[in-house]
Amino acid sequence: MKADIQVSSARARRGVASALTATSIALASITAASAQDRDPTILYEGNGTTVRTHLQAGVNAVSEQNLFWDFADSFAPGAGFNADKNWLEFYIKPGVSFEKTLDSGQVFYGKLSAVASYTLGTDAYDYGDTGRTTIEEAYLGLRMQQTEGMGFDFSLGPRELKLGTGMLIANGGSSGFERGALKFGPRKAWEMAAIGEITQGAFAATAFYIDPNERPASDGHNRLAGLDMRFDDPRGGYLGLTYVNVVNSDSAYIQAAPGGLGAPVILPGARDGTNALNLYARTNPFSGAFENWVASADFAYEWNDRIDLAAWAGRVQLGYTFADLSWSPTLTYSYQSFSGDDPNTARLERFDPLYYEGSPSAWATGSKSSMVFINSNVQAHGLSLKLQPTRQDSVTLRYAHIRANELNSPIQFGQATRLDTTGATANVLSGVTNAHLSDDVFLEYSRIINRNTFLTAGVSVSIPGKGIKNAVPGKVPNWIGGFLNVVVNF
Repeated sequence: MKADIQVSSARARRGVASALTATSIALASITAASAQDRDPTILYEGNGTTVRTHLQAGVNAVSEQNLFWDFADSFAPGAGFNADKNWLEFYIKPGVSFEKTLDSGQVFYGKLSAVASYTLGTDAYDYGDTGRTTIEEAYLGLRMQQTEGMGFDFSLGPRELKLGTGMLIANGGSSGFERGALKFGPRKAWEMAAIGEITQGAFAATAFYIDPNERPASDGHNRLAGLDMRFDDPRGGYLGLTYVNVVNSDSAYIQAAPGGLGAPVILPGARDGTNALNLYARTNPFSGAFENWVASADFAYEWNDRIDLAAWAGRVQLGYTFADLSWSPTLTYSYQSFSGDDPNTARLERFDPLYYEGSPSAWATGSKSSMVFINSNVQAHGLSLKLQPTRQDSVTLRYAHIRANELNSPIQFGQATRLDTTGATANVLSGVTNAHLSDDVFLEYSRIINRNTFLTAGVSVSIPGKGIKNAVPGKVPNWIGGFLNVVVNF
């Protein structure tokens, strides 16, 4: 076993070295190619065939202090968990794709890519000096366009798929832990995906069957299928509806103890058969006095008659751009809520967020707090202010006030694609007696160095609320941290 770990680490380190080397070569190639005014990613073009290379790579420096509000000292004092962590993350994602236009006008296409990731040092979940190389995309597809405007597209194999705003279906791959690159999360593709799409003008219907790329240590053998229907208005708005059915799953659900008294109940394999409907919409640009406003909304409902599940979630967002001011400030308010299990009913009301997009700009509940709270039994009021000093630079300040929906009901519980219930951080919270969980503040700076290179830095703090403070004796510290990363994308 030790030899295997050493070999894996050595391979991961070689992957990091390869990533840095490939990045340098790619940057040099881009510069030279720009001078020659050609696309350097094209390997071959002719006879209706185009072969193209792809490369993503990144390095991320992370520092965390008082991780998880230093709960480990209270819940697992003998575990030796260090609540102050500093680590480096690396990843490289090389790939090659092709398109072949057939005589009939159909396009045969495909892509092959892999991810090599590594964590140097020990990360937030006590994993470190480890990494893995995995297949990311390996699909073939065929698309065609009829003369009457109707299009067809079918593909089979591992690839990315995001539906709607990413409320339920977005993140098909698991990173972190033994795979490394916890914060980067470079794996997005589903381990297997069969996707068929029909388009007619601004309307698209997508049928799918997907198998998430789960970590072997926590593989829930999940399989999902469904249909997404979407209308994209040329003026900018959209309206869509997604249906998801969990065809197979060994993943457990968690339910509050009767009356909220006692330990929560684990329901093995309860996700199997769960159904979900997600309605999502965004307004077209307004005119007149409301031309700088934009609004969007999402709503989801879940049910599973086999286990008597009925759960819901939703979000509304309202944004305004101060177009006449310097730096074009954009202020956005959002409110999102995910049902929790009512301990006074026999029914299970706890929302399952499935495979959501967990970044702060998407569906994360808070910044730091999103590492503890998945989108179940929580609600959050959020404010963000984005400034654009230059075309290359942006600064975003985010604030989230986070509360529990149900008292004495589970809040945090590891699922296959989210948190891992291991070590000193396992099951940090199974319920609170006060709804106020935390207040998160996150300041982020982004710079476009060139069209292929991006720098991002951020600092954040999570201030515990009464719900967190009442869960442990003594003083609960603020949880603070920061990061600096550079990503290249060709």
